[in-house]
Amino acid sequence: MKNMLVRTIAGLLLLLAFASPTVAQIVPERNLGYERTDSVQLALPDSLVAAPVLIDSVQLTWLRTPPTMRDLVADRISCLETDVPHLFNNTVMSFVNYFTINNRAYTQRILERENLYFPLFEKYLEKYNLPKDLKYLAVVESALVPQARSRVGAVGLWQFMGPTANDFRLVRNDYIDERMNPEKSTEAACRFLRDLYRMFGDWELALSAYNYGSGNIMKAIRRAGGQRNFWAIYPYLPKETRNYVPTFTAALYTLKYAREHGLHSDSLHYLYPEPTDTLIISGRSLDLRKFSAQFGLDSTEISRHNPEIRKPYLPETIRNYRLTIPTCIRPEMAAFDRNALLDFCKVTVPPPALLTPRIPSLEGVTPAQTLLAATEPKPELQVRYRRVRYSVRRGENMASVAEHYNVTPAQLARWNNLRRGHTLVPKQQLVVFVPLEQPTPTSTAIAVKKVVVPTKLSLPTGKEAVATRSKTARESVVALIEAEKDSDAVEQTAPVPAKSATVARVVKESKASAAPIEAAASLPATTTDSALIDYSVRRGDNLAKLARAHGMTAAQLMSLNHLRSENLSIGQKLVFYTAEEEETSTEPLVQPSNVNAVAATISLVTKTTTKPVTPPLPKVHLVQPGDTLYNISRRYHGVTVEQLRKLNHLKSDEVKPGQKLVLGQS
Repeated sequence: MKNMLVRTIAGLLLLLAFASPTVAQIVPERNLGYERTDSVQLALPDSLVAAPVLIDSVQLTWLRTPPTMRDLVADRISCLETDVPHLFNNTVMSFVNYFTINNRAYTQRILERENLYFPLFEKYLEKYNLPKDLKYLAVVESALVPQARSRVGAVGLWQFMGPTANDFRLVRNDYIDERMNPEKSTEAACRFLRDLYRMFGDWELALSAYNYGSGNIMKAIRRAGGQRNFWAIYPYLPKETRNYVPTFTAALYTLKYAREHGLHSDSLHYLYPEPTDTLIISGRSLDLRKFSAQFGLDSTEISRHNPEIRKPYLPETIRNYRLTIPTCIRPEMAAFDRNALLDFCKVTVPPPALLTPRIPSLEGVTPAQTLLAATEPKPELQVRYRRVRYSVRRGENMASVAEHYNVTPAQLARWNNLRRGHTLVPKQQLVVFVPLEQPTPTSTAIAVKKVVVPTKLSLPTGKEAVATRSKTARESVVALIEAEKDSDAVEQTAPVPAKSATVARVVKESKASAAPIEAAASLPATTTDSALIDYSVRRGDNLAKLARAHGMTAAQLMSLNHLRSENLSIGQKLVFYTAEEEETSTEPLVQPSNVNAVAATISLVTKTTTKPVTPPLPKVHLVQPGDTLYNISRRYHGVTVEQLRKLNHLKSDEVKPGQKLVLGQS
């Protein structure tokens, strides 16, 4: 019994010994007269030093704000007579400090634009019987910038997403985005807010659904146990939506009491609504830069009144578009014909260049890079190739065939899948790709006065009407000169009417009488007088090389020298035709000093009628790259394809560059 009593007393003494230090370390909380702003001291058991616990930035801002300022802001917000949320707490106070202290420049930019957009917002809020203070929601969404765009793709003053904009019939295409139209987007936002308020019956929840989506808010309500209250579902919302309603309350307070916080300044550039007119554009394109320059407006003036236009022009496919224009140009617009003005401001696009044909990918041939259609023509000409089949003759090898077509033996081997050193067999068929020479166009041109495209449409007066007629006359003269230049570039001898032939001859005479600018490139001369010369075959010569050097074919050279084979021996005598080149007179192109004088000369000569003069027919034609019998017969008057075949003993219509064709009997 005594032992049990001793054990019980010992246990009580030990319990008192362990409990006494803990009671001694508890420090009663003292009222210091102020609140700590950096950390909170907590007394822990068995610890001599209290551990600091950090607090968030919102609470830190709340603690650093003087109590008098907090009380003043709280009183002002509670006195606001509005149906929109205006609950005051530490989160609202932190955003009030942001708008009024930390980022005053941002708030001042908003104050510059509030007089421009708030009357428009109030108009549509009153139309749909909504609280007028909902206009501050656009401040939270876009800071009153019509072209604002969020990182997730929301656009406009009210930050509509694409699907939501489609629900409210806002047009979105490559040229127009009505989410940036202040009037249409404001009306759509009012309808959207009205629908959300009808769904939730509370403006705090309606604003949260505007930011987070009505479906997500319904999920948060279910997670909160069905409580339809913003602060009840607050823990189940993302951070952005949690701050959405407090930010709205802070913006509402800041803009209502901006003058008390000293945010207004004389240095701010306040914007105000301007009187505007409407111009209906339908079925025609409109260059906005040209339209602005016509009336002396700034290049961004039309875009500022129509922020929904995404490009500096409107396409022809647009229908019934209402273009907003300032009323200051109304008197000047009334002086113009509407159709003439819109035709002048039409979008002018240069015609696209011709598509260059694609070259097939050929083995052993480096294909030219495929060119796309461009607005400006490329100066380089694309190389074209012609596929030729060649039948190997006795005694020929890879080197001689390659030299015949001016290619390398390696290329010839690749084109025909032959190994190096392969021996050719008579009558073996080879494929050769021969590049075609592109005819270089002559660079001769007549220097005429450049027609200046007007940048501004002038009012129609009597003097300008006379000037317009004189300009039309000058352009007709220039057109005649250009047409005559084109006819000189390509030799054509088809019969023309007497009047046009006379005009062309007069233009030539007027050119020849003036100072020359540059000589026209002369065409290869043809001749009828030929003489034979002797030639001794040297080492390295072959029939194809000699024929090409003298402008003949191998068959013509063999026929001229009565050869039975193409084999030649050193010292063998051959005869060739040598032609005396005729001197061709170059006709200088001149710059007409007085276009009116040329026009007067033409008008006088056209009154007289003369017979068409047919140029003399040359006896021999030197075939150029790209020539065919049909083109040659069309070039010379009175020559047909059948005549060319008979005169030159041709069995087919194929002709080769450098070949000489007889055109007629001497």
